[in-house]
Amino acid sequence: MESSKADFAKTFNAPEVKLHFLDYWRIIRIRKTVILAVFLLVALTTTLVTFILPEAYSSTVRIQVEKDTPDVSALLGDRGFSGGNPYDPYWLQTEFEKIQSKTVLYKVIERLGLNREWAKKYKESGELRNEMTYMILKSMLNVRQSRGTSLIEISVISEKPGEAAQIANKIAEVYGEVRRLKRQEVTASGIEVLKTQWVEQDRKVREKQTEVNKLKDELRISDVEAQGSTAGSVLEPDTLRRIEASRIEAQTKMASIKTLYDEFKDRKHSELKQAISVSYPDVQLGELLRNEADAQQKLADMLVNLSPEHPDVKRVAKIQETVTKQIDDRIDGFLLGMKAKVAQQQAEVDTLNKQVEEAKETDIRKSIERRPYFQGKRDLETLQILREKLNMQIIAQEIDSKIPKSMIVEMVDLAEPGLRPVKPNKPLNISLGIIVGLIIGVGLAFFIEYLDTSVKTIDDVERALQSPVLGVIPQNVGLLHEEGPDSPHAEAYRVLRTNVLFSRKDPQLNTLTVISGGAGEGKSTTLFNLAIVFAQNNQRVLVIDSDLRRPSLHKYLHVANNTGLTSFLLKQNTSEKVIQTTTIPTLDFMPSGKLPSSSLGILSSVQMKEMIRDLKRRYDFVFFDSPPIMGVSDASILASEVDMVLQVIQYRRYPQPMTIRAKQMVEKVGGNLLGIVLNNINMAQDENYYYYSGYYYDYHSHENEGDEYASKDGYASKDAKPAEPTAAPGKVDSK
Repeated sequence: MESSKADFAKTFNAPEVKLHFLDYWRIIRIRKTVILAVFLLVALTTTLVTFILPEAYSSTVRIQVEKDTPDVSALLGDRGFSGGNPYDPYWLQTEFEKIQSKTVLYKVIERLGLNREWAKKYKESGELRNEMTYMILKSMLNVRQSRGTSLIEISVISEKPGEAAQIANKIAEVYGEVRRLKRQEVTASGIEVLKTQWVEQDRKVREKQTEVNKLKDELRISDVEAQGSTAGSVLEPDTLRRIEASRIEAQTKMASIKTLYDEFKDRKHSELKQAISVSYPDVQLGELLRNEADAQQKLADMLVNLSPEHPDVKRVAKIQETVTKQIDDRIDGFLLGMKAKVAQQQAEVDTLNKQVEEAKETDIRKSIERRPYFQGKRDLETLQILREKLNMQIIAQEIDSKIPKSMIVEMVDLAEPGLRPVKPNKPLNISLGIIVGLIIGVGLAFFIEYLDTSVKTIDDVERALQSPVLGVIPQNVGLLHEEGPDSPHAEAYRVLRTNVLFSRKDPQLNTLTVISGGAGEGKSTTLFNLAIVFAQNNQRVLVIDSDLRRPSLHKYLHVANNTGLTSFLLKQNTSEKVIQTTTIPTLDFMPSGKLPSSSLGILSSVQMKEMIRDLKRRYDFVFFDSPPIMGVSDASILASEVDMVLQVIQYRRYPQPMTIRAKQMVEKVGGNLLGIVLNNINMAQDENYYYYSGYYYDYHSHENEGDEYASKDGYASKDAKPAEPTAAPGKVDSK
């Protein structure tokens, strides 16, 4: 058994969970009752409410609303009238809220007497309060912008066409009055505020003027100097400019002389001779250089014919030496003079720098002393400008209030009584009811499907239980011995039989039980029909009803249950007396018999084990019916004693954790679980299993046509080998 599990683990891979379009369609088909019920409930309710609701009429007045601007622009450049009104995306939205405000609607309520009229309408004594009437009126009102224009549409909905038009026109009229009154109040209050500000500004100007005059006298500032906007320079412009020019000239000359001196002072006399004669032409130095050159030339000529010791040669050499010394002395004197000139020029530059700095310090000190006056003068000018602007603003506002204005609110289209009701919109409401009902129904179906954790597909089984599905049994399957050998349902059990034969590892394994997690999953019917299919294949089969607490197999065969398995295990009867024959020659049956209350653990007795060993030798296959494994221990005992176990899971009945627990209990007692049988599948409704139904019925129709290669047990002939088993989707043959 362990090796079988290992082989299956190697070959089985649970498919990844992915929803296909057909999965959604399957859910819709399965839950169609819920979808249809919710759809009809919502659609019918919407239709009923639509026809019950009273009819209402709509009337709309269109008005043109402009910002407050004069018809004739004031001749004031800083008023900004010439540029027109800038675009304000929030202005219309603000006006929408003003139209629906209590300021406007309370006046409409008062002028139309709506408190009294609507008190009669709603059968209230006396008059309604303004707050209540306002809430009712606002619920009837809709204010919006006319598409593609700056016009405002005021729509009112009422059960009376005339009332809707009357209220809409009155709202537009009151809104225009409120805007005109508000503008007049704002203009008057604005002029008063401006005048108050002008008086205060004029007082500040006079105080500042007194302060400036006092500073002028204290600082002894002349009228000419006071004309400037800042503290002027004390120095004459030409004086400072002349000193600065002399300083710059002296610095330039000193830099030139110092650069030349630095270049000459470290050179040899032989290098300076030519350089000085070129840079600074000197008559005496030039004469000495020519004499030196003549002496050198004369000496060179004499050395051609005379020896160095000749008196003439020595005389000329002495002359040359004397001239050379005179040249060196002249060069040294030139360098000393240049050095003295650099020092003299530096002293002149320092003197000029000092004069400039002293002049600037004096100028800065004087400027700081006069700064309060000029700062006060600038403050005075600022205050005067503000006073003049306030005065111009007052004049402009007074003129503006007298200039004729364009209409603030202009009626473009008056509201008229509606000809046809606008509410309720029957086609729209019914259409929305149908759509919403369908959406809610489908959503509820998918929500119920999400909450349903029962087994729905073969993938659910193989993913959760990690076991192959050996058979898929259709819905409404009866007993095969009553339906006859030509029953279209028999093929499902033939497939199950073939998969069982190929799944067992040893041909000696011939005892089998079918367990289920809960009651009513069809384990007894599955075991009985599977036994019939084995018997129809000319194999000796014994069916034992070992569900001692609730036996049912004897009812299938219409036999008595007085004696049976319990009688044999209690040694009250022999096996020949408790085993009964059936209408199928190769099928025998052992009822459960009566179970005494003192013998509840009889299935785990030694007699039971001996009986199983004896029956294994006498029959090709022995089938044991069992109770639900989650209810009593009998099923676990049988699973541990027989060779093979099948687990039946009914489609959409119990949650998956229960089926997983049932499988774990079989494995815990050491049972050999071959695989899973899915029972009670609605193949015509569920696309996951639809092709099974098509195969079974198509196969059955070929049988009726007399296919020479087909037989009622699914084999080509009596002596032929079994065909390849038709496994369920996702099933991996463990052979």
